[in-house]
Amino acid sequence: MSPNAAPSEASTPLIIPELVRLDALPGSSKKDVIEYLAEVVASAGRADTPEGLAGDAIAREETAPTGIPGGIAIPHCRSPHVLAPSLGFARLAEAVDFGAADEQAADLVFMIAAPAGADDVHLQLLAKLARGLMNAEFTDALRKATTAEEVARLVTEQVEPDPADGEQAAAEPAVADDASAPAEGGTVIVGVSSCPTGIAHTFMAAEALEQAGKERGVTVRIEGQGSGKIDWLDPALVKRADAVVFAHDLPIKGRDRFAGKPMVDVGVKAAVNDAGALVDQALAAMEDPNAARVPEGGDAADDAEEENVHWARRLQRSVMTGVSYMIPFVAAGGLLIALGFLLAGYDVASLYEKISISDYSLWNLPGSEFVHEIKDSSDTVVATETISVSRSGMLLYLGWALFLLGKAAMGFLVPALAGYIAFGLAGRPGIAPGFVMGIIAGEVGAGFIGGLVGGILAGYFAAWLAGMNVPRWLRGLMPVVVIPLGTTLVVGSLMYMLLGKPLAALMTSMQNGLTSMSTSGSAVFLGIILGLMMCFDLGGPVNKAAYLFATAGLSADTQSAHEIMAAVMAAGMVPPLALSAATFLRARLFTKAEVENGRSAWLLGLSFITEGAIPFAAADPLRIIPPSMVGGAVTGALSMVLHAGSKAPHGGVFVFFAIDNFPGFLIAILAGAIVTCAGVLALKQMSANKKAAAGDVSEIAAPAAA
Repeated sequence: MSPNAAPSEASTPLIIPELVRLDALPGSSKKDVIEYLAEVVASAGRADTPEGLAGDAIAREETAPTGIPGGIAIPHCRSPHVLAPSLGFARLAEAVDFGAADEQAADLVFMIAAPAGADDVHLQLLAKLARGLMNAEFTDALRKATTAEEVARLVTEQVEPDPADGEQAAAEPAVADDASAPAEGGTVIVGVSSCPTGIAHTFMAAEALEQAGKERGVTVRIEGQGSGKIDWLDPALVKRADAVVFAHDLPIKGRDRFAGKPMVDVGVKAAVNDAGALVDQALAAMEDPNAARVPEGGDAADDAEEENVHWARRLQRSVMTGVSYMIPFVAAGGLLIALGFLLAGYDVASLYEKISISDYSLWNLPGSEFVHEIKDSSDTVVATETISVSRSGMLLYLGWALFLLGKAAMGFLVPALAGYIAFGLAGRPGIAPGFVMGIIAGEVGAGFIGGLVGGILAGYFAAWLAGMNVPRWLRGLMPVVVIPLGTTLVVGSLMYMLLGKPLAALMTSMQNGLTSMSTSGSAVFLGIILGLMMCFDLGGPVNKAAYLFATAGLSADTQSAHEIMAAVMAAGMVPPLALSAATFLRARLFTKAEVENGRSAWLLGLSFITEGAIPFAAADPLRIIPPSMVGGAVTGALSMVLHAGSKAPHGGVFVFFAIDNFPGFLIAILAGAIVTCAGVLALKQMSANKKAAAGDVSEIAAPAAA
């Protein structure tokens, strides 16, 4: 099979002998092992490039180690470079540390490679493998296997039972055994497991907990909320359960099913590493009247009572939730407005307030002159004025329509921000009052500051209401009537009567201050600050705060607001562009995966997707982030000095038509990219020189062409 030929997912087994390596010696680090297995998967025609797959798997590995007790490692990822779901396997001659909790190095390593859009069937097979890895008989057989064919057979039997067995089972009447029908009067523990990728740890945790239950004579059933289809627990079993174990890194879906039951709530790795201790904790919680219990109130209570999360962290996460939900409105609205300007000209901004587009159609196109009637309070025409615009006909009509669509989308900016901040704090019952607070913020002139404050207040008040102990007959009305009504009434009144004017004054003062800074010598300082913020965490909270600040000002439609937006966008484009250039100029200073990422980072940079630099920063933050910040500061300052302005909130160079002084915009980006590129290369070279002098050549990246 050609390495680049995509196998048919429907007929391709997860593992074949060509994906197996026995007694391999890929290197002494887990990075070496991952790159080795990525090459194995690619050589079998299951991935388009080994570098791309390795880069995605290494990036996943950096979020949390994939070593598990018993000398096993399961590096895994979803990747667009994977052509068909595959299991690459290596039994290592010399074990390698993958960060397992028992500190035992791994000699059995599975690379679970799933396509970005893997279907439910393949994900269920991968889940079976994850459960099998918790079975000592299975792993012992893998260690004793003598051929690649034997390993492939063992794994296939684990994840893909013989179809004949399924046919026989289907022909026989269903008989409830101990696994499906707990003994009458016996102890039952249920729960949920989940991990960020939803492939491996989700189901390993479930298997480990269920095995630990068997060892203690307790029925344990865990619902794996992984990728793809969820096999929900039997409601009757949940109702009968004596305690609940949540081993999760993601929010629990349907947590209200378990309301009122004693609870153990931990991360998924805790279940993989010591499931027995968690089962023991659940058994103890059954006898403890003061034990933590699953809160009442469904999703709202679930989100509101995050006991293990610091209040400041939860607040910051909720604000970021609001920003992330707001950005699509900003991007869609801003780009539509920019396209409207491109087609209809900038004077459409003054036309739409006086003339209705509904007076025209595709069969009755507008001209270039319009008569606006000025009426008094009794609706009597007292005067007329003639409005002239630079475009007419189809261009004006289409541009006018796009402009109005964009204005409509931008009108949701503050309500969406406030609504989803409240959602982040209180769950679904917080959305309606949060949106109302956003509307109020606009009416009182408090802008995005009012939206922030209103959303936070609405979220906290709704969460407080959700946590109240109310009669059972009222519980069903709480999330749909009582919480939205009470929150809107109390917080809305507070916004109108007490907070509206102070917040509006603060917003006005901030806008005036920014306007003066952008038109004076302070503009350079403002550009530096914005550039540093954009490149500090490359798409994280600080980056998003600067972006929110810039996009919120676009609604004012002033030159200073446009210049701030241009400075933010230009600075955010610098890191991926600079790193792409650096990997091209000095490939030997970077890993193969980084060089591969560099081949696409330039396009991400030109599109204003700062996150294209994250893989580089995650691998080497001290040599990537400081030069990026310096380059971003240079770009932000130059953009302000050259008075580049952007009427679009996103798009990079591809919205050139919405950027004033586009050559100056490009000059600012180029200058910052050169500074960042030079800084990264200098720091990388210094590090390489130190390692070479110390004789530690193993950590120096080999040339990409090797």
